[in-house]
Amino acid sequence: MRTPAMVVALALTFQMWAGSTVSSAQISTATLAQANSDLQAGEVDKAIALLATLPSTGAGAAEAQNLLCRVRITLEQWSQAAAECQQAVNLDEQNSNYHMWLGRVLGQEASHASFITALGIAKHSLSEMQTAAKLNPQNGPALSDLGDYYAQAPGMAGGGIDKAQAVASQLDKVDPARAAQLRGDIAVQQKDYATAESAYRQAATVAKEPADYWTVLANFYRSRQQWSNLDAAIQNCVAAAAKDKKSGVGLYDGAGVLISAKRNPSLAAQMLENYLSNSSLSEQAPAFIAHIRLSRLKQQLGDAVGAKSELAIAAQMAKEFNPAQA
Repeated sequence: MRTPAMVVALALTFQMWAGSTVSSAQISTATLAQANSDLQAGEVDKAIALLATLPSTGAGAAEAQNLLCRVRITLEQWSQAAAECQQAVNLDEQNSNYHMWLGRVLGQEASHASFITALGIAKHSLSEMQTAAKLNPQNGPALSDLGDYYAQAPGMAGGGIDKAQAVASQLDKVDPARAAQLRGDIAVQQKDYATAESAYRQAATVAKEPADYWTVLANFYRSRQQWSNLDAAIQNCVAAAAKDKKSGVGLYDGAGVLISAKRNPSLAAQMLENYLSNSSLSEQAPAFIAHIRLSRLKQQLGDAVGAKSELAIAAQMAKEFNPAQA
């Protein structure tokens, strides 16, 4: 016969077991794949709704936290993103990509912080980048991030041209295009613009997917106010993207260069339309931001109805994003 005390004890035991099961249940790969698909498509509201309901521990939880961090990054919610990426690292400290993403978002957080707090955040960012590169020396994006930090950060924050050059040498064996781009960035810091131009052109030449590297060169020409060279680089980007639908980020970035240069808005609009309709969408080029930028371009070109439509599409994809941030 069960006494009341036994019943209470059994009930408490069951509640504890059930709660443990819920909090550490395995997250299916299909669920994670769907969240990632939403992220890549720029459907961040859908991604957040899905990821927010998932367990915070157990199999798949680290990947879910990393995905949620990256969603927050596209929304430019740096502090929230940093917290999510930190949780992913806490759950899986041996994952190079998780450290890489944490380093990235901390870098953004540092750039938006006051001078007093920025240095500490920047040093934390550097530590995460170094860890990412150490855990996986073949991680080209992580090495590129680390090299870029070394090239641009002051010595007091751990930067140094010699350190950046060492990373570029390491990248030669992993990703020659990224290595060439890093050398271009180093040359810009040294105000050696001829070497920078040559390095950026080499990156576009050796890259397997050259479209975005042409936009890097175009942006260099924008900074130098070399307009005819900028136009030529953008045309090379468009041509490269037409041959490879996976190169849509180049169209997005190239349009961004034209917008920054206040040059050829009709071409910029066409590039964004091609990205949104004909290319593989990517979190590197958030679709909702592409719609916002396209809205502004259409307004500039006299298409008020089209501009309104683009803004409405963006709002349906990312309600938390303020169009003024785009």
